[in-house]
Amino acid sequence: MNAIDLANRLGELYAQRDALQLEQQRLVDAVITPEIKRQIADIETELSPAKDQVAALIVETEADLKAAVIIDGATATGEHIQAVYCKPRVTWDTTKIEGYAAAHPELMQFRREGLPSVSIKRK
Repeated sequence: MNAIDLANRLGELYAQRDALQLEQQRLVDAVITPEIKRQIADIETELSPAKDQVAALIVETEADLKAAVIIDGATATGEHIQAVYCKPRVTWDTTKIEGYAAAHPELMQFRREGLPSVSIKRK
């Protein structure tokens, strides 16, 4: 299979997975009585403010942790979370440096080109 065929196949598999998840939810919904649905809604309503508060604290603490790791310049490892420090990437203006290298070909010995990578996105 070529890349387009594989992408189309992956899209079909995603659609199958989504359809199975929808069918599962439909079957679950069919066996849950209206009374149980109301009880579930009540539980969700009761816990919603606490969940929102914890979510806000998580966002705030993640930002604080990232700032602390950047200040320390080192990875921080807690009991359950590790914040990995990544040094800044150095970049060059490729167009300008290659133009300069045309006049100074000895610079090309320092050029390295990495491997291509692929990210898969759903449309």
